[in-house]
Amino acid sequence: MSIRILPFRQYSDNDVVNLYKLDTNSALDATTDVGSGDAGVFVSITNGNFNADPVTYQTNSYLGDSSYPFLGTSEMYPEVNLTVNAATSGHKPLGITLMQTAKNDENGEKLLYNPTKQTELQACLPGQAVPIATEGVFTLSDSGFDGNAVDYTIGGTVMISPFNPGKLTGVQGTHGRHGHWTSGHFGKVLGTGSRTNQGPTSDQFLGDYIVLQIK
Repeated sequence: MSIRILPFRQYSDNDVVNLYKLDTNSALDATTDVGSGDAGVFVSITNGNFNADPVTYQTNSYLGDSSYPFLGTSEMYPEVNLTVNAATSGHKPLGITLMQTAKNDENGEKLLYNPTKQTELQACLPGQAVPIATEGVFTLSDSGFDGNAVDYTIGGTVMISPFNPGKLTGVQGTHGRHGHWTSGHFGKVLGTGSRTNQGPTSDQFLGDYIVLQIK
């Protein structure tokens, strides 16, 4: 997992959506991997069919071998049906993921069998609903946006990177009086900065960052 979203953040639980799972192919194999399953990824809806049941039981190899006789069915893994994936260029995202989606811990052991560690690592299992904040103030590390912090205009808007789905790029301009954005633009840069090591102590969050308001 790359650290895309830093600890400083302000949001209301009323602005968090808990309806969508991350696309199965985007789930990280391990919490130490990097990809669209990270926390701090901007996502868009890819399946919003509310006619389907909220949760269905699927055949999923992550559960293990479910082909033994007398089990009755191999469809035993519960999954949310509604889906999101990393937002692509030109689209305004639903919001930002607050947790990673991963199968295994740093030792290759399934988080499915260790819910305590899953909670400690702030991870969702494949198929589980991932919390998505749709409004608030968030701090993104340089792994969450293109370029450097100095490339972003204070008060300017942002949009999804044309090169890296789920990441940001800076654009010129500001939003309207009532918060209406032009196509693909969202959020406002509140400030930028850079963290450096202090003496012999290595800073876990070393590098550029931007503070962003989304709504």
